[in-house]
Amino acid sequence: MGDLYALDFDGILCDSCGESSLSAVKAAKVRWPGLFDGVDSKLEDWIVDQMFIIRPVVETGYENLLLVRLLLEMRLPSIRKSSVAEVLTIEGILENWSKLKPVIMEEWDEKREPLVDLFGKVRDEWMEDDLATWIDANRFYPGVADALKFASSKVYIVTTKQGRFAEALLRELAGVMIPSERIYGLGTGFVCFLPVDVEK
Repeated sequence: MGDLYALDFDGILCDSCGESSLSAVKAAKVRWPGLFDGVDSKLEDWIVDQMFIIRPVVETGYENLLLVRLLLEMRLPSIRKSSVAEVLTIEGILENWSKLKPVIMEEWDEKREPLVDLFGKVRDEWMEDDLATWIDANRFYPGVADALKFASSKVYIVTTKQGRFAEALLRELAGVMIPSERIYGLGTGFVCFLPVDVEK
């Protein structure tokens, strides 16, 4: 039968931090337009730079929007609407994100699903308007494309990224065709199987 590999995508196969950060800024400007009045490209660049540092805390893409807004509140005290921004640092985000996230979600009156939908919509629009720049904001780690192309085992992708984005990057950037039925992304209802002690 051969081996079967189930691989995560972001941070394992593909460095998507640039794209996810830029998409998050675009989406945050749609979600909270008033907060971005007067925000110049220099501040946006600073936010994207900080996102490269704090990106490891993100489990699901929509969290990038929350981080973008939190960074904006850190830099602009006049727009603060969260109780945590005043005392927050980059290190504090890295150490405490799982505790901070529910606090800001409640204080900003945000729900997960609308943010997931918005993040996906912004990415779809970017791809439709300018696929080349969306693709160029990502990169596969060295050797990954060849490893996937020449794999003798069956490869599955299991990711919290929406499957259509992983599939597009595999096809357009790595030149790899993995059937969509072997890409389990956000919203596909995949189940994570953990090792089980069969003797119990």
